[in-house]
Amino acid sequence: MNKLIWGWCLVVLCLGLLPLASKAQEKKTSKTSKEAEKEKKAKSTAQILFEEKYFNSLKWRNVGPFRGGRSCAVTGVPGKPNLFYFGATGGGVWKSQDAGGTWANISDGFFGGSIGAVAVSEWDNNVIYVGTGEKTVRGNVSHGNGMWKSVDAGKTWQNVGLTDSRHICRVRIHPKNPDLVYAAALGHLFGSNEERGVFRSKDGGQTWEKVLFVNNQAGAVDLVMDPTNPRILYATTWRVIRTPHSLESGGEGSGLWKSTDGGDTWTELTKTATGLPKGTLGIIGVTVSPINPNRVWAIVEAEDGGVFRSEDAGKTWAKINDERKLRQRAWYYTRIYADTQNPDMVYVLNVQMLRSKDGGKTYESIETPHGDHHDLWISPEDHDQMILADDGGAQVSMDGGKTWSTYLNQPTAQFYRVATDNFFPYRIYGGQQDNSAMRIDSRAQTGGITERNWEETAGSESAHIAPHPTNPDVAFGTSYGGLLTRLDHSTGDLRAVDVYPNNPMGWAAKDLKYRFQWNFPVLFSPHPPYELYAAANVLFKTSNEGQSWEAISPDLTRNDASKMEASGGPITKDNTSVEYYGTIFALAESHHEPGVIWTGSDDGLVHITRDGGKSWENITPKGMPEWMMVNSIDIHPTEKGGAYIAGTRYKLDDFEPYLYKTTDYGKTWTKITNGIDNEHFTRVVRSDKKRPGMLYAGTESGMYISFDDGNNWQPLQLNLPIVPITDLAVKDNDLVAATQGRGYWILDDLTVLRQLSPEVKQANQFLYQPNPAYNILVDNYGYDARFMGQNPPNGVVVHYYLPQKPDTNYVVNLSFLDESGQLIRQFSTKVNEKKPAELKNQLKAQAGANRFVWDLRYEDAETFDGLILWAGGIQGPRCIPGKYEVRLSINGQTTTQPFEILNDPRSPSQVEDLQALLAFQLAIRDKLSAVHRTIKQIRQIRESVQALQKRWEGNADFKDLVDAGKQLLGKLTKIEEALYQTKNRSSQDPLNYPIRLNNKLSALSSLSALGNHRPTDQMIAVKEEMSQLIEAELAAFQQIIQEEVPAYNQKVREKDVPALIVD
Repeated sequence: MNKLIWGWCLVVLCLGLLPLASKAQEKKTSKTSKEAEKEKKAKSTAQILFEEKYFNSLKWRNVGPFRGGRSCAVTGVPGKPNLFYFGATGGGVWKSQDAGGTWANISDGFFGGSIGAVAVSEWDNNVIYVGTGEKTVRGNVSHGNGMWKSVDAGKTWQNVGLTDSRHICRVRIHPKNPDLVYAAALGHLFGSNEERGVFRSKDGGQTWEKVLFVNNQAGAVDLVMDPTNPRILYATTWRVIRTPHSLESGGEGSGLWKSTDGGDTWTELTKTATGLPKGTLGIIGVTVSPINPNRVWAIVEAEDGGVFRSEDAGKTWAKINDERKLRQRAWYYTRIYADTQNPDMVYVLNVQMLRSKDGGKTYESIETPHGDHHDLWISPEDHDQMILADDGGAQVSMDGGKTWSTYLNQPTAQFYRVATDNFFPYRIYGGQQDNSAMRIDSRAQTGGITERNWEETAGSESAHIAPHPTNPDVAFGTSYGGLLTRLDHSTGDLRAVDVYPNNPMGWAAKDLKYRFQWNFPVLFSPHPPYELYAAANVLFKTSNEGQSWEAISPDLTRNDASKMEASGGPITKDNTSVEYYGTIFALAESHHEPGVIWTGSDDGLVHITRDGGKSWENITPKGMPEWMMVNSIDIHPTEKGGAYIAGTRYKLDDFEPYLYKTTDYGKTWTKITNGIDNEHFTRVVRSDKKRPGMLYAGTESGMYISFDDGNNWQPLQLNLPIVPITDLAVKDNDLVAATQGRGYWILDDLTVLRQLSPEVKQANQFLYQPNPAYNILVDNYGYDARFMGQNPPNGVVVHYYLPQKPDTNYVVNLSFLDESGQLIRQFSTKVNEKKPAELKNQLKAQAGANRFVWDLRYEDAETFDGLILWAGGIQGPRCIPGKYEVRLSINGQTTTQPFEILNDPRSPSQVEDLQALLAFQLAIRDKLSAVHRTIKQIRQIRESVQALQKRWEGNADFKDLVDAGKQLLGKLTKIEEALYQTKNRSSQDPLNYPIRLNNKLSALSSLSALGNHRPTDQMIAVKEEMSQLIEAELAAFQQIIQEEVPAYNQKVREKDVPALIVD
């Protein structure tokens, strides 16, 4: 323990200022000092340049992957065996009603981020309490914002206090009173605070009592209620402190406590009971057997720690197991759970899930879908039903752990960084914490982005990845321990190219030659020959893809040896490189000038070289707080000396945002955070590549945008969940966000943001120029949208702004025209909603921002009721690459914008091929329309004739007309049956009744639409053959219309009755 801290504790004890934990502290919690301080801060002076109504038609889309991220909070619901909840460490709260088969987020729109505890009332299952802020306090840990409560099973939520507790590790509810609830609050991880310990509410969270408090550095980490007597509580407290360069698990304040009066008074068992370890204690887990409540287990981090058991409700204890596999890396695990039906069965969670059947003496491993386990709930009614939380999310078992539900249905991944390659469509790269590095397609050829669209790539879970600029099959990725690998995806060839391949695992930073951080950067130069950089405390460069490296800088950090001691604390060391300090953490080379390289260190220094590393200059912003982690550097899109940096000091318990900009190579800097919430610390800032001065900032609690180079910021959250944003990339027309708990998200099509101007505010209507669209074919068949990321809209995305909703008397039309001005398709607010064909062309216009996606298709072929086709359809063909126009018309006012449709870069077809394809498909469409019009006319005639015949049936005066009608209908039926299989009544009837001419032609069009290719000679030949047969039938029909129908009508008129009318 730090000597200063230890001395301070002794002084406090001597002065009698440390509250006795055995006395109930009835002080009601009101506004915390942190909240009061926040209220005192001056309100933001930021101007909102463009209100959200101007761009709220934009939508973020979730790319995925559907591969679960870490969870440390799970629960089921007694009496409802298929209902489960889990909290993600960054991804909010999720609910399953089918035993883990599918999950739905239930916290979006209210809160999100890191979840530490979830509890459902046994008395009223609609009441749910959630404690935010995870217990698994990794180096990238996110804090919470207190307690949340739902009284309608998660449909709506209300914050119910404890907002300054930061990390709530357990919530327990009285089994018969949902208003009596307890919370175990760990408190600030990176500093001291008072709002920590065990809290109790008797009024459903309206007010809280702090009933157990030890000191301002130790909080409550575990809390269990005796299942047979809810007045008996066991709690554990834990002194844990993180700094940017250390983790300390254990020390004064860590202990095991018991209350027998519902929390009014507490006894510290680690001081009064016999058999428990003495001396310095760390984290402790505790559990009580529901079958025999006198049997209590505790797992204790201590020099002589292990699993301990009491048979007398905590008075005396005996150590029954000291295997390290149960207590390794104690701060990350240390959870123990009594079985609900077998008093000799107990579970311990660590890297493995371990189960004992002999009261806790020996353990066997249970195979689970993922490793690193953090929470477990076992049904009190059937101990085979359980839910497990681990580094892969949550999994449900209904057979005691023999089989588990999948974690490949949870989009809760945590990514440190985001990189993109130059493939089409581009792919996204990053290291998923607790999993592997991966690359994932930004869009798929199928209906969504599935497991088939992602694969592991270079690096590891902690990776910073550099895709090769000219060979998108090659990527370089980093890993903790200084590991750096090169992967060629085309061959699967993997090669280690570490800068200094001396594995540092377990060693303190001070003992190393080079300090490579957990997430150390790797970066390709944007200039040929594309040299590769990697950063430790010095910067390295390779010109031969890692065969050899050279240092091109001195130590670019503060190099403070006092901050390079071993990490982990007084009991269990934990040196993984997460706490390695004094490292280069951010890196960028100017795309304007080769050799102009910027670096930022995790201990708060910024450097620049303008000669490729021969000389360096410290350009750290004056006035920037010391020890700030420089998390990102972005080069100005047009100004050579311009750059932006984002930094954080949250690991110093400072949650303010820090963004700076320079235009003179770092000689002067300006802080640019006006408008960003004072508690939303910033990890990344990126500049738009097409609109200089438009900036994007990712914070711990969401997204921001600036339209004036950082002078003013405003939210860009839209539909993005509340989640930490760890990195951003501007790629072409997209903004890609890496999150810590919800995977990757993309804001497609930045058209509106790039074209927003005062003109938009003043216009009666404003039509934005669409971005080019690609002619890409997508197969939407047979994919489950619940388990896949979203594709971007497939077509031309049109944005327009209306200051007010158009008058109902006005018609709003959106028309698409080819280069010659010919109308291709028109969409309108005025359609006949009773006609499905018109409904397809319906346009909806509202006040504010509007978005419309045209699928690039021409009008469909005409159809008729009951049409059944095998392997064919009536869908209009897609437009081919070329120049087009979109026209917005409202009450006589028209605005037009040009746009382009581009060929799929992967397609081998030339424009001439696609022109031939379009002509082929349009000819078929038009022929189908003619056929279907004919069939509708035939059916109309039949209906009229049959109506007349029904009136004349049995009347000898009309026998000649009845006979003539039969002859007419016979000829029409023959034509109809040649054109269409009239026996079809269901989708697979064509297997029984052979398809006819229209179906053959339609199926031929569908064949040609499988790809973007010139029709084969055979297709053209069959089309001509079918068309000739169709023309013969249509000609026969016209002969009937022109000759036989008039003759029939003449006979009818002679009888002085209404004749046939043919449309």
